[in-house]
Amino acid sequence: MAQPPPFGGRFPPPPFRTFPPPAGPFPPPAAPFPGPAARPGPFAAAAAAAPPPFLLPPLPPPPPAGPEGEAGPRFPPGGGPYFPAVPPFPSRPLAEEEAAAQRQQDELWLSQFLGRRRAAPHPPPPPPAAAASPSSARELAVEALVRVARLASLCRTLRRREAEGDEAGWAQAREEAEEARRELREVVRPLREPGYREALRRKAERARKRRLRLQRRKQEAKAAKEEEAARAAEREAKIDQWRAKCIQEVEEKNREQELKAAADSVLSEVRKKQADTKRMVDILRALEKLRKLRKEAAGRKGVCPPPSADEAFENQVESLKTLLKNRTELYEAEERALRVMLEGEQEEERKREMEKKQKKEREKLLQQKLEIDSKLFGDPDEFPLAHLLQPFREYYLQAEHSVAALIQIRHEWDQYLVPADHPEGSCIPPGWVLPSLPTNDTWATAVR
Repeated sequence: MAQPPPFGGRFPPPPFRTFPPPAGPFPPPAAPFPGPAARPGPFAAAAAAAPPPFLLPPLPPPPPAGPEGEAGPRFPPGGGPYFPAVPPFPSRPLAEEEAAAQRQQDELWLSQFLGRRRAAPHPPPPPPAAAASPSSARELAVEALVRVARLASLCRTLRRREAEGDEAGWAQAREEAEEARRELREVVRPLREPGYREALRRKAERARKRRLRLQRRKQEAKAAKEEEAARAAEREAKIDQWRAKCIQEVEEKNREQELKAAADSVLSEVRKKQADTKRMVDILRALEKLRKLRKEAAGRKGVCPPPSADEAFENQVESLKTLLKNRTELYEAEERALRVMLEGEQEEERKREMEKKQKKEREKLLQQKLEIDSKLFGDPDEFPLAHLLQPFREYYLQAEHSVAALIQIRHEWDQYLVPADHPEGSCIPPGWVLPSLPTNDTWATAVR
């Protein structure tokens, strides 16, 4: 196994020195260091004599302690058996020693100064700028206006002090003005930061849009509420109208029933009176017949009543007949009047029934017309006014809204009038001519 080369190219370890050295940490050498070839290595002698054994020989006894009990040098001046002696540094001149002492004092002062700087607490960082917002900008503007007003007042005070020649007061006012100016600068510092105005503008625009959105929502809610109230009022009006109509119909029906019952009762009374009058007439006739029979029986027996009795009887009977005749005519007139009233009520009832029937028929015809129009032109609810078919619808229905259009269309129709006995003539259709039904399933699918 090959041995490592000797350490001829390395420098010997430096001698032990305290910090700081007399001439600074890196004093300039008095003479240049010898090169590696001129200066032997630390183990050159031992390597040249013989390879070191595995166990080193014992060290020599330590040198005796000094008079004050201090220990001797760590490295003996002779170098010992393992380390050769190091040649001492050459002596320095007096100027170099003074410069080294001054350098040592400067380094000591610098180390103490750096120690104080490290030990001194760092000043607190400036408070972060408040986020840009309209409220904070408003507060900053108010504070800045207060500082500006104070600064303007101090400027007036400075002019007054200068005019009066009061140097002490002028100096004091100047210090207060400088303080006010510093406060003003500190207050307006966030306003001068880059991007603050842009952020404030964005937030103000966002707040404005939000305010407009809230106002629009409020107006929409108010409009919806008013529309709902209008619909509710309309429903209530329709309900009240329907209720009033129902009540009116019920009252009319009750009144008609009452009139009819009253007419029936009056008619029954008149008929009863007529029956009583007829019975009384029959009684008078029977009475006349009975007197005539009794007068004949008395005449056969030879008893004849005086003529005054016959005259009185006949007068009484005639007066009763006249009275019954008048009553009969009065009752007949009442009956005719009641019959006319009942017939009038029945006629009105028939008219109302006819009107209801005609109204139902008109509604039915109108519904059929709407169905036909929806088949021809489409449902108006499904097709708004801006639909493609709206011009055609307006063209075909223009006669319903314009008299001039009606006259023109009728004139165009009248050009084709022919006599009634014309073989190819036909009447004008009362409504739309509906197309015929599809003849096959394919055409039916296309129509649908």
